[in-house]
Amino acid sequence: MNIMKFAFKLFFLSVTLIKVNAQYASKPLFRDPVFDGAADPTVIWNEAEQKWFMFYTNRRANMDKASGVEWVHGTKIGVAESTDDGNTWVYKGVCNIPYGEVDYSHWAPEVIAYDGVYHMYLTIVPGTFSDWKHPRYIAHFTSENLLDWEYQSKLNLATDKCIDACVFQLPNGVWRMYYNNEKDGKSMYYADSEDLYHWVDSGKKVVGDKGGEGPDVFEWQGKYWMIVDNWSGLGVYKSDDLEHWERQAQNILKEPGTGKDDQVMGGHPGIVVNKDRAFVFYFTHPGRTPENKGKDTYETRRSSIQVAELELVNGEIMCNRNKPVRVQLR
Repeated sequence: MNIMKFAFKLFFLSVTLIKVNAQYASKPLFRDPVFDGAADPTVIWNEAEQKWFMFYTNRRANMDKASGVEWVHGTKIGVAESTDDGNTWVYKGVCNIPYGEVDYSHWAPEVIAYDGVYHMYLTIVPGTFSDWKHPRYIAHFTSENLLDWEYQSKLNLATDKCIDACVFQLPNGVWRMYYNNEKDGKSMYYADSEDLYHWVDSGKKVVGDKGGEGPDVFEWQGKYWMIVDNWSGLGVYKSDDLEHWERQAQNILKEPGTGKDDQVMGGHPGIVVNKDRAFVFYFTHPGRTPENKGKDTYETRRSSIQVAELELVNGEIMCNRNKPVRVQLR
């Protein structure tokens, strides 16, 4: 009997330890099992399924005989899901977005929920191309289940090469979309909307001291913040009015980490603020190390999603990507 009690104690102890360990975010957090090219993550709660969903651009890293950057094109938005507050993710499939021709490319989804409706602002590339010279624009879609999407409109923005929408509600209730105007040195512009359907472009550049993409705007610790992928880590800006932005001196996720698939700089962030904590979801190209510079191989193309926690130190955002993190999305 004593042996049996001891065995049961060991069993329950092992189960408890597994649960505790599972609370730490996986590293890497997620890899797409089809193309191995997950990037540009955005995370949102699915109320009906009671799960967290991650939407991501999916590039064809394992494509054979790709011409130029053809492998970055020609795919739909991937979806992963989490049932443990965002610490582990499993592949769910791709979004059903019946828009454009078969070879249209879907990039950088921005997904928000408002008044019982999910809204996606998606970068559309009208085709599959081997270079970066072609038009691309942002289109609006709506959904009731986060998987099946209905087209609403193509947005009329500053130029015919605008990508990477980020939507944030201003204190007065107006919705503001920050986006990347590629024709103006990869600067950040914005448009406003009263209802999420009709947008008026401001024609104003709000961030453009350095070229970048993938802006993400959020409120945290009494300030407004914008984090931008500068291809040298992530640039951080803060603001009091969401129109005038001040850059902090130090980029985050610039220096390589030590974790698996995290030993290169981080790119294209998706920020989730949960109570007083803020988590940055980002992606890496693990194979783009100094010795592989200039090479175009599966290893340099493939990408992994990672997560880390943001910290505020002396009024600036810092991020220790090597610190184990328990994601607690509530």
